[in-house]
Amino acid sequence: MEDGRRAHITIFGWACTTLCLVSYVAAFSHGASLSACTDMMPGHLRAALHSPRNNYVTIHTNVSFYLPGDKVPVTVRSTRDFMGFLLQARKVSNDEIAGTFVFIPPDSKLLTCLQDSDTVTHSDKSLKRNLSFVWKAPDQPIGDIKFFISVVQSYFVYWAKIESSMVAQRGRN
Repeated sequence: MEDGRRAHITIFGWACTTLCLVSYVAAFSHGASLSACTDMMPGHLRAALHSPRNNYVTIHTNVSFYLPGDKVPVTVRSTRDFMGFLLQARKVSNDEIAGTFVFIPPDSKLLTCLQDSDTVTHSDKSLKRNLSFVWKAPDQPIGDIKFFISVVQSYFVYWAKIESSMVAQRGRN
């Protein structure tokens, strides 16, 4: 009787652990979690961070400056397919997330890290390569900004905080 009870407890423990891990892994296939807002690091188990300098992804804007309230087109280009991403604009002065995204591509969704729609992530794990976004600057001056993206090629391989060129703010008070 004792052996039967021990077997049931072992099976129950194994089943609970498996269900927890499956739900944890499945959550990332629908986008980054809010825990990634600050450091832009995926919370994958045993994932290998690669240097942002040795990546295949670039962030482009067609402007070198903006005014408060402007909408800035942002394009992410890749030479390889990737599954997941997290995109933010950040102030150069203090690395704080800034502005909002007003246009995002299919298979993407908006997140709220500091304010509504200030971050974009993937909504599924379909393969992605070239993505277009539109970022809206706040109506009040915030200073120069850079765009940052973290890209997940697979569950175990990712690049964090790949940065764009600086976009300078004009019209400061």
